[in-house]
Amino acid sequence: MDISQQPSAGPRGAGAGATWGSAPCPVVVADPSGGVVGTNAAAAVLFPDATAGTWLRDVVPAWIADAHARLRGIVPAPRTAGPGPGTIVHGTVGDRTFEAHPTPTGDGDVMWWLLDDTDRRLAEDALRTERERAAFLAGASSALLSSLNLERCMEVTAELAAQHLADAAVIVAPPRGRKVRLTFCGPDGEVVHRTVQDDVRHLPGLAEALRGFPPVPSRWIDPAAVPAWAVPEGFTGPVGSAVVTPLPGHGVPAGALILLRSGRHTAFTESEEIFARLFASRAGAAMSAARMYAEQAAITATLMRELLPPRLHAVHGVEFAGRYRPAGMAERVGGDFYDVHPAAEEGQETLVVLGDVCGKGLEAAVLTGKIRNTVQALLPLAEDHQRLLGLLNGALMNSHHTRFATLAMASVVRRAGVVRLRVTSAGHPAPLIVRADGTVEQARTRGTLIGAFWDVSSTTAQVELAPGETCLFFTDGITEARGGPLGDEYFGLPRLESALARCAGMPAEAVVEHVQMLAAQWVGRGGHDDMATVAVTAPHHAHLSAVNGHTRGRYTA
Repeated sequence: MDISQQPSAGPRGAGAGATWGSAPCPVVVADPSGGVVGTNAAAAVLFPDATAGTWLRDVVPAWIADAHARLRGIVPAPRTAGPGPGTIVHGTVGDRTFEAHPTPTGDGDVMWWLLDDTDRRLAEDALRTERERAAFLAGASSALLSSLNLERCMEVTAELAAQHLADAAVIVAPPRGRKVRLTFCGPDGEVVHRTVQDDVRHLPGLAEALRGFPPVPSRWIDPAAVPAWAVPEGFTGPVGSAVVTPLPGHGVPAGALILLRSGRHTAFTESEEIFARLFASRAGAAMSAARMYAEQAAITATLMRELLPPRLHAVHGVEFAGRYRPAGMAERVGGDFYDVHPAAEEGQETLVVLGDVCGKGLEAAVLTGKIRNTVQALLPLAEDHQRLLGLLNGALMNSHHTRFATLAMASVVRRAGVVRLRVTSAGHPAPLIVRADGTVEQARTRGTLIGAFWDVSSTTAQVELAPGETCLFFTDGITEARGGPLGDEYFGLPRLESALARCAGMPAEAVVEHVQMLAAQWVGRGGHDDMATVAVTAPHHAHLSAVNGHTRGRYTA
């Protein structure tokens, strides 16, 4: 068909008496050649130039004219798209959006009914945006909470903000004096940490955000006022707009978030600023949790230094070794403990203490800490075991603790190549002595529990160790370890003595390692109590220099 012919003038079969002229929505009637046949009043307002006899492509948006041409076969429809009969097309007219519904008439004309769907599309766009934002916040929360490392949380916050909210993002940690720790992420996605010395008040709203005050609107921040230290390297062009918002924490602000956009892009809208604050609240909570975890971990590490087992060494010519295995796989402390308090000078006695508090886990460890500290305070009385135990018992009886403990102690000194021990037990299994020929003896000492009765009594045994001989202190977690072929038999004292008989002449480290290994094999995967062992060995050689002689080796399980 020749589209250069003149369009027909005046209404045709669209017709006489038709009611479309009074329709509330715009209606444009066009003939098969693309000429306007007529419009109703609503269409005349929307397209004032669309009068009968004009070409459709000259008076309406191209998306309507193209749809009409494809519908009537004036131009071929693309393979990927294009309306057929009754196909609805969408487009804009000014700042409004419309759906155009074609209705062919009996005489070949097409009536285009335009329905204003601006509000619906705005609502759909708003709903889609909110869904995308909700999904982003959910993903951001998951990413932020996947690590309790503060530096990693700052990096993730900067990366997400630069990728989804702005051209660049800067995390400002709470300043310490004039030092300000920053985490940058620019358009290239690279995260950089830096510490600068500057007055944060140079950036409007930043000082307030770091104190947790509500953010100032973005329109109040002059982009030219953004200091150079707040702009990441690689940020191209001048800053066009900036958002400064606090990172709320748990009672204390976690810092502030700075979002930057280049002048080539549109400025932040009010909706985007509100969304940035929602993101900042989640980031601040994650960073605050990471900071609290780091502080608690530091405190725990400090306290655990007094509870974790040290590596015992030789002191004044005597070998000392200790091993501990907690009851639970996830536990590091418990109710068993041992301490070695080296003598200040050679020829003086070194005090060895091994104990077992009723119970296990952290609650038992609290009492072991009190016992250890009390023994430490009573060291000047260590020569008198009976008095030391009496004072320790009184301290426990007067405390709020309801647990009791067993204790074994020994004052150890080497003289003329022989190691002499004064061994005292307070409700604890008596230590075993391994002689050079493999004979195993039990030290003749016994006594009452500590912290159970007001009156305590105990006996002290004198033990001498020739070169190569060992005195082993152990807790009942060794002898009462339940296991074996059927899993219900105690390791027992006879089995322990048999194992020690094969340790004659071994160094202290080898003895405790051997005993712990056999007990662990006996238990297998079954449950067990805390297991602690300490070996005191007279070395084979004649002279042994003191190692760590002036440092107290301590261990608490």
